[in-house]
Amino acid sequence: MPATLFLADGTRFDGEALGQPALAIGEAVFYTGMTGYEEALTDPSYAGQILNFTYPMIGNYGISGRAAQHSRACVAGAVIKRIARKPSHWALTQDLPSWLEDQAVPTIIGVDTRALTVALREHGTILGALALGEEALATAEQRLADAVRTRTTLGLVASVAQASAHTRHGEGNGPHVVLLDCGVKRAILRDLTALGARVTVLRYDASAEQILAERPDALFISPGPGDPTDLPETIATLQGLLECLPIFGVCLGHQLLALACGARTYKLPYGHRGGNQPVQDLQRKMVFITAHNHGYAVDGATLPAELEATMINLNDNTNEGFRHRRLPVAAVQFHPEASPGPYDARALFREWLATLKVAA
Repeated sequence: MPATLFLADGTRFDGEALGQPALAIGEAVFYTGMTGYEEALTDPSYAGQILNFTYPMIGNYGISGRAAQHSRACVAGAVIKRIARKPSHWALTQDLPSWLEDQAVPTIIGVDTRALTVALREHGTILGALALGEEALATAEQRLADAVRTRTTLGLVASVAQASAHTRHGEGNGPHVVLLDCGVKRAILRDLTALGARVTVLRYDASAEQILAERPDALFISPGPGDPTDLPETIATLQGLLECLPIFGVCLGHQLLALACGARTYKLPYGHRGGNQPVQDLQRKMVFITAHNHGYAVDGATLPAELEATMINLNDNTNEGFRHRRLPVAAVQFHPEASPGPYDARALFREWLATLKVAA
């Protein structure tokens, strides 16, 4: 079955369809990792995006289920040059092609994904339409033009945040952390509980009263998709909690916390994604190789006087972290949990938890 990825600048990439006829509209972005496709496809931060895998062979070790970061695939669509139909790995439970079909992820194969990556790097993040089948191909360009006029990221966080009021993870006498779920990855819950934390997960739209009613020792703001300014109520809630709790934010959480403190955010030309971003820790004079997945960034020039920049990206000097000079408030743009890796910054969770005082 024919398939085509149309980009809003008029570029098109033809290939073959995997799965049923479908049409997906989303931002076309690229992922450079040689491994980690299961984690990427299930990463909530990719919600609303058509994910292009730069590496030419994807799926050679199959799907295990244990690497998934969400209960389902979160991407709008996938672009793959060559897909492995006979994977080999001791933990695999399913091959990637059948999993993508089961998850109803519109997928195109046979595309020169490195050429597509070059196009995205030259143009920047761009809206695309992934059409599978003749009917979808006939309407894709008009649907894409309509989407360009009405482009928005509203609703992306709601689409991946848990539906239930709250869940609890971990046990023991460690610090009790309320985690605001904007699209939390399972690896974050795994790492926090492995370090002894007791975690209560609340939705991103929980009120300050609901958060404080859990009697937490600290607040953690998770990663998630989209523009942080889409969540003004969450930002206002964080403003009201700055003086009440130790707070730590990651990725979207970093951006929301910066906005709550008075800084500004902006959209990056093509975002930071993959596991090869060099970040300098300005306090320790160290460089971490880190995992990223975001299209927006904190404007370091707008950090208010009470915030101190702690980290920068060595590729483009964007802000990668800050801390409050008076309050126990800090955040980082990258992913310390980094599933599948790298693990350079994993100690940050342990260091943060060690600063918390457990209420009697």
